[in-house]
Amino acid sequence: MRFENFNFKPSVLSGIEAIGFETATPIQEKAIPIIQSGKDLIGIAQTGTGKTAAFVLPIIDEIIRKDYQHISTLILAPTRELVMQIDRQIEGLAYFVDISSIAVYGGGDGMAWENQKNAFMRGADIIVATPGRLISHLAFNYLDLSKLNHLILDEADKMLDMGFYDDIKKILSYTPKERQTLLFSATLPEKIDKLAREILKNPEKVSFSISKPADGVLQAAYVLYDEQKNALLAHLLQDKSDLKSILVFTSTKKACKTLYTELTAKGFSAKEIHSDLDQSERTEVLRDYKNRNFQILIATDILSRGIDIDGIDLVINYNIPSDAEDYVHRIGRTARAQSEGIAISLINTKDQYNFHKIEKLIETEIFKINLPIFLGQAPEYKPFIKQRIEKHRKIKKNKVNKIKK
Repeated sequence: MRFENFNFKPSVLSGIEAIGFETATPIQEKAIPIIQSGKDLIGIAQTGTGKTAAFVLPIIDEIIRKDYQHISTLILAPTRELVMQIDRQIEGLAYFVDISSIAVYGGGDGMAWENQKNAFMRGADIIVATPGRLISHLAFNYLDLSKLNHLILDEADKMLDMGFYDDIKKILSYTPKERQTLLFSATLPEKIDKLAREILKNPEKVSFSISKPADGVLQAAYVLYDEQKNALLAHLLQDKSDLKSILVFTSTKKACKTLYTELTAKGFSAKEIHSDLDQSERTEVLRDYKNRNFQILIATDILSRGIDIDGIDLVINYNIPSDAEDYVHRIGRTARAQSEGIAISLINTKDQYNFHKIEKLIETEIFKINLPIFLGQAPEYKPFIKQRIEKHRKIKKNKVNKIKK
């Protein structure tokens, strides 16, 4: 479907053309008419499906048609990076439209706070914010959300995983009950379903599969012991000058820092990014990475969703994520825009069952590569052992409880 079919104003269509969009993606084709109708919406879709434009475009179009003179739209997102990305996309799509937006996130200096405060006082059409920073501003009387028309929760599952449930509920108390609410999430676990029931009214639902990595991703894995990981990683990274951009995911900040120290000590061109860095440091690291000023970026899951970095040749899962969907988001950083890429996972013994859950989710058995001989013996891949142990423990516990009764 072409964007002209949505009856957008000519100035909105000019922004779409300038940003290079030609035809609507499936989620845009289904979601935009629902949003235009004023109904609440649950959208289940992963990053890379075009969901940001799916909610930004109809809202921009409505704002210029109705000429709101107040804060019309609030978009909540889990990380500073995603807030910045959404704000940039709004800026691009609204290039030919007289609409203002402000990105609100923490981690900056006092000047950033003052700039955000001044933007609220001047009046912005759209606010894109992390929940924590927005609550800090709401403690003062210069931010008025009482006339809000649209509330969008992007990456809602990630926000709840990060502990923002109470913050979201508090922010809602500042907004009118009569509003359009849009909730976008990569998954629909029970906690998201509960939140949706609490804040949405008779929502429509659109869902697109999140379980399939891009066709251009070549996936493989090594089964190994923890003490073999660093030697294998160095072996995989050496003499890889043909790969301009490599992304290594760890599950914790501590692992990220340790791995960065070890790789740079071995002479690799690498940098680290995690939540202990302040915003200016993270922005600089991402800018240098996009500009190919260094080869290897070691990251926590702060980069697994919502970060627009094209041309990544290789993604390595140094740690296996406990959430199977996060694997899809991680390796989705490569093979973007019909390109090709490689994703390699390092599976220790305790992560085997989690990796099996990943294979079940994506409906693919990922090829296991034999360890190089110099690393010694590898463990067997027995992903069901943990499951059997847990089942045995439950049976034993039930027997004990019966005896006690």
